[in-house]
Amino acid sequence: MVCVVTRRPMRLLAAVAASGLLLSACAQFDDTAADANFAPAPELTPQRGPQPELPEAPGSSEEPGGPGGRDGNSGNEEIPPPDGCTDHDPAVIGTCMDTLVAVTALPPVNGQPAALAAERDTGRVMRVVKGRKPTTFAKLKVTASGDGGLTGLALSPTYQEDGLVFAYITTGTDNRVVRFSDGQKPRAILTGIPKGTSGNRGALAVDGSGALLVATGNAGDTKAAKNPNSLAGKVLRIDTSGKAAEGNPKAGSRVVSSGLHTPGGICASSDGSEVWVTDRAPEADTIHLVESGKPLSTPVWKWKDKPGVAGCADADEGVSVAMSKDAGLHGLAVDENGSVTGKPDVSFDGESGYGRLSGLDVYTPGLAVASTVNKDGGKPVSSDDRVVLLPLNPSGGSDKD
Repeated sequence: MVCVVTRRPMRLLAAVAASGLLLSACAQFDDTAADANFAPAPELTPQRGPQPELPEAPGSSEEPGGPGGRDGNSGNEEIPPPDGCTDHDPAVIGTCMDTLVAVTALPPVNGQPAALAAERDTGRVMRVVKGRKPTTFAKLKVTASGDGGLTGLALSPTYQEDGLVFAYITTGTDNRVVRFSDGQKPRAILTGIPKGTSGNRGALAVDGSGALLVATGNAGDTKAAKNPNSLAGKVLRIDTSGKAAEGNPKAGSRVVSSGLHTPGGICASSDGSEVWVTDRAPEADTIHLVESGKPLSTPVWKWKDKPGVAGCADADEGVSVAMSKDAGLHGLAVDENGSVTGKPDVSFDGESGYGRLSGLDVYTPGLAVASTVNKDGGKPVSSDDRVVLLPLNPSGGSDKD
């Protein structure tokens, strides 16, 4: 994951006194899926993931909306509609894939933008490079029932050295986190996350210290999200081997917060000072600022119309949220205290957008890579589902909801 530097004070990594809520999580570690030659992740100096330099996209301009594409189209030229899998929009970097729930930025390939995208139903992790046909990076065995499947994706914080990728998947028996690299079989690092008829979706991100953030669904059981002995409905913070990360509120426990229903996405500022998680609660869609050692309480914003909050991306001015039921990207301006200062600024909706969005990851400061989910109940065009580059500019409105 590639993030931008923020100026806000440290919250998630602050030491917090442990309460009765945070007990050591019970989990199993299953190596049966591992390649016999699989070696543990090397001990490397923690660093951020790839820091790509974005090549100038065709049709880019300095007008609001960013590099090319519908809202950044230089000279407002009309972009021709897709022709089969050929998409003439310069912001599109990958086409004709199945429902893409998650996405993570890759370093450029020969100067061209690149990413990994996760197909929820097939379990395929697709490598997309602008100007090339998407290829299969990995194929994971998943069960896509109950909103599960392949729903989370993140690069190792030392991806440029170890080439490791992490995924959140649903199997026939549980939800789990696996790791793999190009051409290598997946290895489960955290298993036993409860599975239910709903609430199986999970999300992944990497924080500023190089720890892996895991948002888990409640498996359809709201009580499980509050149960300190369950991994359901939690925000976890683990290392690349699946163990509790150093600096967690209670030593040896993976849990840093609780109370999730069906997380849409999780994201962090590059220094880890702020971590956001989106959630689809029964009464409204929400976004929370995670406070380490405390259960999720009052959201910083909620959408009563339930537009399907999905992936998020932290930007200098605030946080942006992709919508997977209603089209568009919602930008929330945030002050230095982590409070939303106005109504969401909606972009890429209607004719100016790409339809339903899900995965979202910061590519460069002010720019994100996003994935579409139009084949899942939307109105797909011939080139869907797609990976696109979107500008991040969460200016926000003037009045709060």
